[in-house]
Amino acid sequence: MTVGTLLSLAIGFALTCVVLAMLLCAVRLLIGPSAHDRVLALDTLWMCTILLAVMLGIRYGSQIYFDAALIIALLGFVSTIALAKFLMRGEVIE
Repeated sequence: MTVGTLLSLAIGFALTCVVLAMLLCAVRLLIGPSAHDRVLALDTLWMCTILLAVMLGIRYGSQIYFDAALIIALLGFVSTIALAKFLMRGEVIE
C-alpha cells in the first residue's frame, strides 16, 4: 500500500465522518429543544463546514478551498457572537 493510497483512504474516511457529524448537527438544529441548543448546533455545523473545506482542499490540491474555509471561519465567528448576544440581551446592536 503506497502513501498516496493510504492518504486517499484516510481522507475518504474523514470526509464520511464529517458529513455524518454535519447531518447530526442539522438534526439538532431542527429539533433542538431550546434556542441555546440550536445556536450550539449551528456553531458546530460551521466548524464542520470549515473542516470539510480544508479536507477537500487537501484532497484536490486547490487553494480556493482554504480561502473559502477562512471566509467561513470569519462569518461563523461573527454570527455566533451575534446570536449569543441576542440570546443574552434580546438585541444585537447596543
